[in-house]
Amino acid sequence: MPSTYPSRVDVAIVGSGPTGAAYARILSERAPALTIAMFEVGPQITQPAGDHVKNILSPEKKAAAQAASEGPERGTGGAQQQGIVDNRVARPGTFLLKEGFRVDGETGLPAAAFSSNVGGMGAHWTCACPRPGDSERIPFLNDLDDLLTDAERLLSVTAHAMDDFPFADVVRERLGELYSGRATDRAVGGMPLAVTRHDDGRLTWSGSHVIFDDVTTENPNFALYPDSLVTRVVTDESGAPQGVEVRNQKTQAITFVAAEYVVVAADAIRTPQVLFASGIRPAALGRWFNDQPQVVYATRLPVDASTPTDSDPSRPSIARESGVSWVPFTDEKPFHGQVMQMDASPVKLAEDDVPEPGSIVALGWFCAKDLQETDRLEFSEDSADGYGMPAVTIRYTLTERDHENVERAKRELKAAAVALGDPIGPEPFMLPPGSSLHYQGSVRMGKQDDGTSVCDLHSEVWGHPGLFVAGNGVIPTATACNPTLTSVALAIGGAREIARRVASRRSIQSNPITLAAVTGES
Repeated sequence: MPSTYPSRVDVAIVGSGPTGAAYARILSERAPALTIAMFEVGPQITQPAGDHVKNILSPEKKAAAQAASEGPERGTGGAQQQGIVDNRVARPGTFLLKEGFRVDGETGLPAAAFSSNVGGMGAHWTCACPRPGDSERIPFLNDLDDLLTDAERLLSVTAHAMDDFPFADVVRERLGELYSGRATDRAVGGMPLAVTRHDDGRLTWSGSHVIFDDVTTENPNFALYPDSLVTRVVTDESGAPQGVEVRNQKTQAITFVAAEYVVVAADAIRTPQVLFASGIRPAALGRWFNDQPQVVYATRLPVDASTPTDSDPSRPSIARESGVSWVPFTDEKPFHGQVMQMDASPVKLAEDDVPEPGSIVALGWFCAKDLQETDRLEFSEDSADGYGMPAVTIRYTLTERDHENVERAKRELKAAAVALGDPIGPEPFMLPPGSSLHYQGSVRMGKQDDGTSVCDLHSEVWGHPGLFVAGNGVIPTATACNPTLTSVALAIGGAREIARRVASRRSIQSNPITLAAVTGES
């Protein structure tokens, strides 16, 4: 991590989360001669850079890393109260919008949250990496499955890390009975997780560091700059990027770094914010913004093997460890379910005074949002956020169909809780909107430049050759599944396109006959 910024690089990447890391990794693999500078507004909170905080063994060091991720006011004594407070969800390692999260008369996103640190939200996420299915899939992306497979490689995804957890098979069997007759790829099973299971049973959770791999971190042409806010992408008259303006968060000095390619991979709210601040404002910027309404419940698993869990006393009870199970999205049942032990759940649903550790599991059903152009982000010309960037106002409303799907998800969730054990609390409930952290659509991909999308099939911004966007905001479909695998897959596609162009140009330059044909010179 050099102490001074370079004057020029081939590629500037804004953001160090999973999708920014994917660009750095693929370019390091396919075009290692390219110089790459990655700028992150937050500090480095782990060693190695971009590691997941779950891998920090010391509770004190883990808490310190999370606190350092909590935005422009970190370290000022204004730490937010954790948990569900005033219909807002505050999690360790994140910070909430102070204002602009709801407009009167609209649903809003009161739980809209961010992380500012090397690794982004990839240092704090649950690592769930299911593949999209049915209408979640991007219909015009022919190489989607190939990209998803490569994303699984970068994230070290496996569905089998917890297969041998006691009675994991019983949990999935009982869920499978509720959701039988499905296609193989939509059947209940172990949740695909970005995690490495070691021979001694330890789990290493994947963050940006895993995506970087040695290929990136040992690439002499790659450099990562923490505490560095990109305030603007500078473009020429044709719309092509010329570089970025970077503000050192420690000195407040602003530096221009020239770059041929710029990748904005901040997050689904801050990526369109950077484009807006740069004067890059396509009609679809910030529109079709969506979240996944999230319904939750908890159930206590029987821990005494002699106690029957239903009318059949011969069936085994469920032990205290059950891993993470997955109920995939289908068009018939348009929600995605995950069942995990309370110590793995990011939201606390029950008290800890239970007879056996891990005997309570959290069930979360995510619903696909009814997409609307009017669900959007509005950026101010006059007001600034805590970083001095254009302040955002979220315009967001749940439709009648959204409310119907939420009620349906509650019924399905209660049936699942009853099948697994003894439900805790009277009814499932919906978390405050924005709690999923799965914000999408704000820089959405499109098949053609018709005003309904921000970027093309390679994630390149329409009318701005060389400017790419990345993150969950690129996903154009209504999804219920965790979006990180899909957004990393789309980032891989963009990085491959940059590498292809570089290779093609060098091939032409190294071949006089081809060069003459292109330039018309003899």
